[in-house]
Amino acid sequence: MKSTISAKGQVTIPVHVRNQLGLRPGTPVTFELRERDVVMRKGRPGQHPVDRVFRTLRLKRPVDALLDEMRGPRPKRP
Repeated sequence: MKSTISAKGQVTIPVHVRNQLGLRPGTPVTFELRERDVVMRKGRPGQHPVDRVFRTLRLKRPVDALLDEMRGPRPKRP
C-alpha cells in the first residue's frame, strides 16, 4: 500500500490499514525512527501508566543504592 505526504506533512492511512488496526479519528499513534525507515504504531488513549507516576517518587537514597541493596553490589568495572 502506498500514500503520499501532503504539503502540510499529512499522510492518508489506507482504509484497509485503518480498519485492520481499528484506527478512528482521534486515535493516538506513535512513530519510531529506524535507520532508513519509520514505524507507526497504534497508541493507547489516555496517558501511559508509567507517565502518570514519573517523577512522583520521593526517594531518600539514590536508585543505584537501592538496587545494590536489593540485588547485591555490582561487579567493579576494570
